[in-house]
Amino acid sequence: MPSPRSTSPVRTTSPPSPSKLLSAAVALTVAAVVLLVLVAVSWSPLISFDRSVSTSWHRWAVDSPDLVRFNRVLSDWVWDPWTMRALVAAAFCWLWWRHERLLAVWIAVTSATGTFLQQGVKAAVGRERPHWPDPVDSAHYAAFPSGHALTATVTCGLLLWLLVRHGAGTAVWRWSLIGAVVSVIGVGLTRLFLGVHWPSDVLEGWLMGLAWVAFSIILYDRYVRSRER
Repeated sequence: MPSPRSTSPVRTTSPPSPSKLLSAAVALTVAAVVLLVLVAVSWSPLISFDRSVSTSWHRWAVDSPDLVRFNRVLSDWVWDPWTMRALVAAAFCWLWWRHERLLAVWIAVTSATGTFLQQGVKAAVGRERPHWPDPVDSAHYAAFPSGHALTATVTCGLLLWLLVRHGAGTAVWRWSLIGAVVSVIGVGLTRLFLGVHWPSDVLEGWLMGLAWVAFSIILYDRYVRSRER
């Protein structure tokens, strides 16, 4: 009689240690603040780099109308901030249905305050967007930081955190991480290609978004532990 096959348990992801998460949050915040200051004082090497990269990408876009249309679909629909907020809203409803009310409210507040944060920085810095004689797209409000990049980073970061908290298997985690990385990097590149942001706008959106999610996770874990004591 054949022996039954042994089955190995599905491995799940584990969250980073609080010390590592705090170190990452502080490092990201310092980098974001440094970049903000350099943009605010119009540091010449950074401004020259932004203009050089943006000019090259704009020439590419002008010569590639089909690629422009594809990038506009990605930017305006697939990775639009409202699409990202809809994903957070869906996660909120799922958590509420599971009676994880505190966590549901926490991710909603993190997402909303991330939007207020980037709008505040936009207003404070007041950086103008690139101006082209032959634009391929347009956008409103100040340029720095990129709202698309920040919103996608915050949303994907929160969703990955939820997967870790709920014991996602290795395969689910791997594919979700790939999807998140592609989305976060992809939306930043679409904004550059469409000529509506400088490279440092996108980089600041990534840095601020990652730092915001990291601090939100740290505060949530500390708040939960304090309630359990």
